[in-house]
Amino acid sequence: MNNDLLWKFLKFGVVGFSGVFVDFGITWICREKLRLNQYLANSTGFMCAVVSNYIFNRIWTFESHDPSVMMQFSKFLIASLIGLGLNNGIIYLLNERYRLNFYLAKIVATAGVTVWNFWANYTFTFTG
Repeated sequence: MNNDLLWKFLKFGVVGFSGVFVDFGITWICREKLRLNQYLANSTGFMCAVVSNYIFNRIWTFESHDPSVMMQFSKFLIASLIGLGLNNGIIYLLNERYRLNFYLAKIVATAGVTVWNFWANYTFTFTG
């Protein structure tokens, strides 16, 4: 891995870490306080994190000046929705099938989906 790619991955990780607080915070509020279904709560938290992560990744990680913000956000959203599917699938498998605590399953899912999200955004969203 070259230094530029490693630096971008580290920055992506910092942004993702901030997104974890958004994701988990919104998920917790939706699930525990609003009593929404855990998958709806998870999806809501995940999508709120998508918006904040896009903004920070565009400005800081990938330093994008692409004027087609909506097209770029659409690409980011597509990659994120695939990540959401993977995230919910991993949570379902670990929580429902293997009876792992929901939030522990969410941590494992988040770590795994990070690799997908970086690759997708590096090669698809923020190219050029």
